[in-house]
Amino acid sequence: MEVLRAMLVQDMARALLLAAMSFVLTLLVGAWWVTFARSHKLGKQIRVDGPQSHLTKAGTPTMGGVMIVSTVLVLTVIFNLVDRWSMLLPLMVLVSFAILGGVDDWLSLTGSRSTTYGLTVRFKFWLMVLVALCASLALYLPTPFGLAHQGLVQIPFLGERNIGPFFIPIAIFIIVGTANAVNITDGLDSLAGWNLTLAFAAYGVMTFLAEPQLTNLMAFSFTLVGACAAFLWYNAHPAQVFMGDLGALALGATLAVVALQSQQWLLLPVVGIVFVVEAFSSMLQTAYFKWTKRRYGTGRRLLRMAPLHHHFELLGWSQVQVTQRFMLIGTVAAMVGISLALIFAAPRTPQQVEAPTSSQLGEQRP
Repeated sequence: MEVLRAMLVQDMARALLLAAMSFVLTLLVGAWWVTFARSHKLGKQIRVDGPQSHLTKAGTPTMGGVMIVSTVLVLTVIFNLVDRWSMLLPLMVLVSFAILGGVDDWLSLTGSRSTTYGLTVRFKFWLMVLVALCASLALYLPTPFGLAHQGLVQIPFLGERNIGPFFIPIAIFIIVGTANAVNITDGLDSLAGWNLTLAFAAYGVMTFLAEPQLTNLMAFSFTLVGACAAFLWYNAHPAQVFMGDLGALALGATLAVVALQSQQWLLLPVVGIVFVVEAFSSMLQTAYFKWTKRRYGTGRRLLRMAPLHHHFELLGWSQVQVTQRFMLIGTVAAMVGISLALIFAAPRTPQQVEAPTSSQLGEQRP
């Protein structure tokens, strides 16, 4: 067992090595998937009412999230699961949302979606809520039924607090909301991929700097960093493959679970500011259009087109400019999130550092 423990990821150096392994493996899987998707005509359908520059993307292979999900699944099972069973939770959320998004992608590709049997917006939403409920209960409930996080959260200036059963509906909202926000952001080459890479890297650093270190969650986060970075190899403009709902929903939900499991979910809107703004722009556009239609008889728009990245495209920004500028914002937001986690966390005594509190019951140091 000691030999096995020595082989598993235990510190930042090995977590970064795992990220490198994830990068290389995803590159190999990606080369195969792009060829497979092209040969089987798994091409993306493009909105005719969107920016005209996007029409050239019609037929580009989609469901590229399978590259990331498969790699993270394999490496986590081999290197970060044995004797670290708390990693089952983010892993199962990743796979569950990937299956849900994959089915939705397939129905859109085959044209077999129907209001009765297909994944309508409402049906897909309630499936996501169901998976999020299971994940929230797994986090909240005491052992052996869950990870015994007990609704704990790190609050700026105050430190660790317990919000009790209110944690469950909040966690459901965060998981479903983040999954949809990433899916909305995934509308330009590399946009979602870059910001996911930055967000997972930020939480990898936060879990490493936590007292005590959340080593398992850190390793999982950096595995995702490597996989997302490799996906960008094929998703760089002009994209050879799109992430699809399979990847966007799975990675968004997993990012939320990592934030919840680390207790730093209050910083998720900071770290993922691009996702938040993109989702809010779509909701605001829809709400304003419906309100003006009821009031004036004709719907009006606040933005030229939602989500926000399309608005800037129609203002004259190129796709590369939008992506790079949003990426720069995401980089700064990730740094701010890490700094807030360090500055505003309540200081721990030496005794607290030596003895993990209830928040670490789901993940002990190796």
